[in-house]
Amino acid sequence: MTKKEKAIYIIRELEKQYPETPIPLDHSDTYTLLIAVLLSAQCTDARVNLITPLLFAKAKSPQEMILLSPAEIREIIKPCGLSPKKSSAIFELSGILIDKHQGQVPASFEALEALPGVGHKTASVVMSQAFGVPAFPVDTHIHRLLTRWGIASGKNVVETEQQAKKYFPIEKWNTLHLQIIFYGREFSPARSPKKELDYITSTIGTKKALQELK
Repeated sequence: MTKKEKAIYIIRELEKQYPETPIPLDHSDTYTLLIAVLLSAQCTDARVNLITPLLFAKAKSPQEMILLSPAEIREIIKPCGLSPKKSSAIFELSGILIDKHQGQVPASFEALEALPGVGHKTASVVMSQAFGVPAFPVDTHIHRLLTRWGIASGKNVVETEQQAKKYFPIEKWNTLHLQIIFYGREFSPARSPKKELDYITSTIGTKKALQELK
């Protein structure tokens, strides 16, 4: 199978398994999505979804967030890990949104990545899921699986993103990156991979899979 054929096979199998792709982080608007994605760094979405209601009950807008101190934010988000850096970033970016963006989350990669605590992956999630701009955020699940499936080289997440964008059609990016995350969590978690259930890994590249594409 060529990489193009593998990409077609992956899309087909994931669309059968995950026809719906809800955003796994609970949020009510673009700002709360941004904060939730920031908190998800080195933290599970499930834990973030337990913590954000506590944070957003006190502050769900930039104007409300800057009324809290970084120490108050840190105390609430501590279970998410990296709380000193994350609390400072949340406080500082909220002020920047007010001062430079009329209190709104900007709809550009450049402006998002200029915000404290917002890297390329976080910006990609916000751009794709809040603004509908084609993007392919790469997390550990995507990096691992695309390497295992022979789409990416596995060198680093930057190259994995470039290779994913090369082989998957742009109109699929925003849905596909979520489908791969869902698949990884269900069938191929990093700590305890269920090899007998990871059907894409076991079938991709086989003659049977190639025949099914024709």
